[in-house]
Amino acid sequence: MESVLHTKYKQEVIPALKEEFGFKNVMEIPKIEKVVLNVGYGRHVKDNAYIEMVEKTLTTISGQKPVHNKSKKSISNFKTREGMNIGVSVTLRGEKMYEFLYKYINLALPRVRDFRGLKRDCFDGKGNCAIGMKEHVAFPEVSADNLNKVHGLEVCITTTAKTDEQARSLLTKLGFPFKEANK
Repeated sequence: MESVLHTKYKQEVIPALKEEFGFKNVMEIPKIEKVVLNVGYGRHVKDNAYIEMVEKTLTTISGQKPVHNKSKKSISNFKTREGMNIGVSVTLRGEKMYEFLYKYINLALPRVRDFRGLKRDCFDGKGNCAIGMKEHVAFPEVSADNLNKVHGLEVCITTTAKTDEQARSLLTKLGFPFKEANK
């Protein structure tokens, strides 16, 4: 079954983007390829209870089992060695991705404390967007009652857009609440 956000993309966003940017071919229209949820362990690298809690939380939020990320090289200032586990991530595609984005836009972001919109400069110059959250408690699946430690979460949205302007327009039409340009 198709999610609400995917239906909105097909029925409303595609025609609006086609008109706004003058795309002649439907394949030119930007779309979201994948969403990656990432949590770094930080100073809790050796705390197995914390790592298990992060894994469990990410599994609950995304509906998929996370993958461990290993460091590529040793950095003495961060006390990391090459091949050491430094975080976990989940890659969402297809319907799971659209279901997560719907939940993120309509349930999680409004629950963030002092939320006034997403920064407009969260794009990388190639149409991809990275949004950081200081607390994972904003998600409805996470109950604040049995939490030991609160951790952050990064949501990276990869699009097929060629420019940041196209990607921002795509995400805005899908319902992402970006701050106004002059603020």
